[in-house]
Amino acid sequence: MQGDAEEKRTPVLDPIDRVMEVIFGLLMAMTFTGTISVATAGQEEERTMLIAALGCNLAWGLADAVIYLLRTRIERTRNRTLFAHLRGGADAVTGQALVADALPPRIATAVGTEGLEWLRRRLVESPDSTVQPRLTWDDFKGALGVFLLVVLATFPPVVPFLLLEQMGPAVRLSNFVGIAVLFIAGWILARYAGVKPWLGGLAFAVIGTLLILAIIALGG
Repeated sequence: MQGDAEEKRTPVLDPIDRVMEVIFGLLMAMTFTGTISVATAGQEEERTMLIAALGCNLAWGLADAVIYLLRTRIERTRNRTLFAHLRGGADAVTGQALVADALPPRIATAVGTEGLEWLRRRLVESPDSTVQPRLTWDDFKGALGVFLLVVLATFPPVVPFLLLEQMGPAVRLSNFVGIAVLFIAGWILARYAGVKPWLGGLAFAVIGTLLILAIIALGG
């Protein structure tokens, strides 16, 4: 039962997925705020733009949460199918191929035939091999977390427009905040990957800025 609980929580706590959700929501918000014209935007246009940014992220947060649930269900169904094939009389060679297909290619190659056979036997002999694909309350909490991450990522670039009356400083501060958050996200992911954090932060800040400019240029 403890293993099942860990399997449920892993997707929710995975740092790559969670940081990526924040980055996605941030890019969506900055796409809207980046189209505000310093010279011509009035109070009404600013309000409309901010409402549009929040509404877009609400919609995409909901879509992302549903996709998270679908992905979780599909992964568990695939695992149940794997166990069913292994326990359904598949020979050793076929079973090893199934296990290898479920592993990352580098790991499958590294463990070799003996390692794959050991894993196959452990899975076949495991009393907890039956994987239930149904969604649980923890999965819905995870989906809620995904939704909130995307929506909350709207606010960092929006706050300057709420605090400052002048459009010019608000736009510049919003862009600075957005790039700073991208840098922090890159820093976190680089540390997780085991590379230089400042390099990852700089790369994400530059790539994120270029993506925003490209999205705006394409009419996004």
